Amino acid sequence: MAGLELWPNSSAEETQNVIRAVYKQVLGNPHVMDSERLVTAESQLTEGTLSVREFVRAVALSAFYRSRYFEKCAPYRFVELNFMHLLGRPPQSQAEVSAHIVRCVAEGYDAEINSYIDSEEYQSTFGENTVPYNRGANTESGIKQVTYNRMFSLDRGPAQVSSAVKGSQLVYAVATNSGNAVKASTATVTGSGTEKRFKILVTGSKFDSPRRISTTEYIVSASKMTPQIQRINRTSGKIVSITEIA
Repeated sequence: MAGLELWPNSSAEETQNVIRAVYKQVLGNPHVMDSERLVTAESQLTEGTLSVREFVRAVALSAFYRSRYFEKCAPYRFVELNFMHLLGRPPQSQAEVSAHIVRCVAEGYDAEINSYIDSEEYQSTFGENTVPYNRGANTESGIKQVTYNRMFSLDRGPAQVSSAVKGSQLVYAVATNSGNAVKASTATVTGSGTEKRFKILVTGSKFDSPRRISTTEYIVSASKMTPQIQRINRTSGKIVSITEIA
């Protein structure tokens, strides 16, 4: 499957198809009301002064996306959806997820979104003119075979709206480098003897006041990582790194 492309000689109908495809892909298949559409960006795209890539950026940086995925979802869920919406694939490793969580906390929302769209992967896969699309069904060089199952866990078809699911679907699979069963799962890994643990290094934390410890380490299991990150975010703590404990 390939994404829609927009070229200088594209018709008005083809341009509208691209606009609808970008909204559907980037916003996670929602219903977009007229008042929520990015009228100025749409006009610039139609006039040829804005590329598809820059239109994708405008949609991902919009209040619509921010309110649904950054403000209302757990950090881990926000990152895994960014991968799906902007790169068309799920995250492949814990290191990849951790780097984006740290960036989001340290540099902010805009920097996190721009890191996908400005990446070499985005440029080489979609370029300036192609709408991002679900790459999970494809076989690509450098993409792990577990990508299909993980993508299926994130994208369950045209009836699903991304904002309907607030919790991470991949936290355990990515943290343990394992695959996802292609079915709805009700299993829990809390307390599992095989559950991996992670070290979160934080500076400036208030958790240990009045001990005044400038750097704090938190050891958490995979299933407890997102709640711990949320707790850190509610303080003045700054996440420096997240690493797996061997």
